[in-house]
Amino acid sequence: QVQLAESGGGLGQPGGSLRLPCAASGILVRLYNMGWYRQAPGKQRELVAEINSGSSTKYADSVKGRFTISRDNAKRTMYLQMNSLKPEDTAVYYCKCNLGVSDYWGQGTQVTVSS
Repeated sequence: QVQLAESGGGLGQPGGSLRLPCAASGILVRLYNMGWYRQAPGKQRELVAEINSGSSTKYADSVKGRFTISRDNAKRTMYLQMNSLKPEDTAVYYCKCNLGVSDYWGQGTQVTVSS
C-alpha cells in the first residue's frame, strides 16, 4: 500500500528557510514522478515543483530560484527546501506521487510565513 507523509511545516520568518520531507512507503521514489503542491485559503491547489524518474525538475515561476526539490532514494524520501520565504508562500503543502493511472497524496503540512 502506497503512503506518503509530509512533515516539517510550521511558522517561518520572511526571508527564512524551511525544509519539508515527504516520506514514502510502499514505493521506490526513484521510479516515479513526484511533486509538491500547495493550497492557500480560498485558492486552488497549485503545482510548486516536480521531479521525474529521470531526476529532471520543474518549478512554478513563483518559486524558481528559491525552492529546490530533491529526493533521497535510500531513505525513500522527497524534500522541498524552501529559502527566501515570503508571506505568499503560506499554504498547506502536499506531496504527490504518480503511479501511472493513479495519483497518491499525502495529508498535507501547514506552512505559515509571518513575522
